[in-house]
Amino acid sequence: SLSKLQLKTGDLDPRLFSRLRHLQKLDLSDNLLDKFPNSLTLPDLRVLNCNNNKLEDVTALKQFPLLEELTYENNVYLTLNDDYKVMFLLQNLRLLNGKDITKLANHVRRVNSRKLTSKVTAHWEKFFRDQLPEKYTAEQVKSIKKKFLKSVQTNVVYGPSSLSEFTRWRVKMIAEEFLAYSLGLELNTDPEPEEKMDENEEESTESPREAAEDVAQVGDFSSYINNVTVTPSKRKRNNSKPGSGNKRSKTQADTEEEAEDVSAEPLHFLQCHSKGNSREDFKTQLWSCVFEPLLDCGARKDPIVSSSRTVATCGGESVCLIDCETGTVLKKYKVATEEFFSVAWTTLTMVISDSRKKSHNILAAAGRRGIVKLIHVAADFCYGEIKAHKKPIATVCFSPTQETHLFTASYDKRIALWDIGIPDCDYNFKASQLLVLEALAIPLRIALVPTCPDQYLLAGCEGGCFAWNIKLDKEQKSRPWQAVFQFPDEDGGVTTSHRVDGLAFLNDDVVVSKSSKPGCIYLWSWSRSFDAKGKGCQRTVSAVILAELEWSMTDLSYLTLSTCPVKEYVFCGDEKGSVWMYNLSNYTTAWSSAKGKRSEKRIPPTQILKWPELRANGGQLTEVLINNVVSDPTFTYLVVLTSVNITAIWKKS
Repeated sequence: SLSKLQLKTGDLDPRLFSRLRHLQKLDLSDNLLDKFPNSLTLPDLRVLNCNNNKLEDVTALKQFPLLEELTYENNVYLTLNDDYKVMFLLQNLRLLNGKDITKLANHVRRVNSRKLTSKVTAHWEKFFRDQLPEKYTAEQVKSIKKKFLKSVQTNVVYGPSSLSEFTRWRVKMIAEEFLAYSLGLELNTDPEPEEKMDENEEESTESPREAAEDVAQVGDFSSYINNVTVTPSKRKRNNSKPGSGNKRSKTQADTEEEAEDVSAEPLHFLQCHSKGNSREDFKTQLWSCVFEPLLDCGARKDPIVSSSRTVATCGGESVCLIDCETGTVLKKYKVATEEFFSVAWTTLTMVISDSRKKSHNILAAAGRRGIVKLIHVAADFCYGEIKAHKKPIATVCFSPTQETHLFTASYDKRIALWDIGIPDCDYNFKASQLLVLEALAIPLRIALVPTCPDQYLLAGCEGGCFAWNIKLDKEQKSRPWQAVFQFPDEDGGVTTSHRVDGLAFLNDDVVVSKSSKPGCIYLWSWSRSFDAKGKGCQRTVSAVILAELEWSMTDLSYLTLSTCPVKEYVFCGDEKGSVWMYNLSNYTTAWSSAKGKRSEKRIPPTQILKWPELRANGGQLTEVLINNVVSDPTFTYLVVLTSVNITAIWKKS
């Protein structure tokens, strides 16, 4: 026993340990180990306890081939993916963290390996075999190996998304073995942890259907658009010199760049919300998308990207979970009689099955039926519903401070606050209504004030922009609005009565709102507009305008906006399929000063991403409205939802 000795990895001296030829049990629990040295040997080791350390990787455990019992609980960086890795690497393992894993381990070693091997082989046969000439040089082999390993890890998908890191690790191993066998290459027998892929590498030429075909074997998947021809044209406001690179993007059959200084390129165009999975459905409207929060923020992030790349989208009868990088539809949830309008994520600390508390992401989805569905995504399980309103729910959002608090805004002109509770190990939960906010008009968009999210809620409604006090220490369960905001109108006066169909905070103070006045997005100060000390129940207050953004002159409603606070961006789509992007980082410092003056001129977009020419079933898709545009928190991906049942994914280049 070497427990509780503050041992670090460097303290495990291979020269000493390799002499312990007959050691069978080793207890290294409650130390500071972040990994195992590769050459401890210990040829007879049967039982190993490394609970309560800081382990980040398990692959070095393969040096103990006779290991039968292994525990590594409370190593915060280890995930389900690591459990699967040790099951594969240690052929004699029976007990993992106190559980009998014999059956599952056999499945991992046999069934899982067989499936992945056939997929890897098929990927080679379909996309790479013909690229290698009959007589090939070492250089050609090296080049094709690099392309194949990258392509196969990106495109071979199997099993739930929670195991995608394990799957990539195994796929790489299988692909290297396959190449060694079929091309006589030397095999790297030391599978290191995943390395980060170099994003500057040339794009591989895999088929746009590949990811779709892989997923089709796993679950319910609607088609990619057949034979999509894409001609993106992008225009930037300043006259920068035309770029010369011509980079091919994965999911386009054909790409012609009219690029000047392109900041984003189209990755995927997906048709995954079709009614009854029909390929002819170009009518289903897509409304809402939210990126999944990162559960594992330690050293074990996704090896390829550092931010979440999984997004939930909704429209029509379905909610989809999409991997933005590969364009794979990971999961799909359908309710035949529903039309979903809104989705939102929260992270709950739950006790499932093995009486250990763990964080799990929960997705709330709501729409026309007024019912909120609660989905535990990793378990593929819709565990409950809340009959929240008798009329449709326009939008939902979770409190950033109280993970069980969910706001639902409905066509019944009410916004309700619910405590959705925490499900127990049998998914029993108790939801309760905490508050009802009375509105004068249908609430379309809601936002909690970042500096005081437990005290004030803003809503953009059919008849104006309102604020409510939502503090729960008051007795009053049903509350009227506390303030309505005045904005300039078209005649030079002011008005409170207008449709506000876009609302979001750019930072702690700056509100971005879009009104039915054509061509108009306002930026205004929450703290300077709203006096929290002001007494009196209902007040009319003037929004202190900081700037106006130049936008389309359309009078069409419900084309909503979003913000990326970390990068200080605003995004809004228009009626022609274009995405208007505004980088406001040069303005925010001036606005935050006490005397921050209004920008006199309208701020033009930094860039407009034009809708590419899409052909589907031989015809061209026209009249594309952009209902919503959302970026992940670091602005790596941009997800664009349309009125024609297409989810477009752009990637910042």
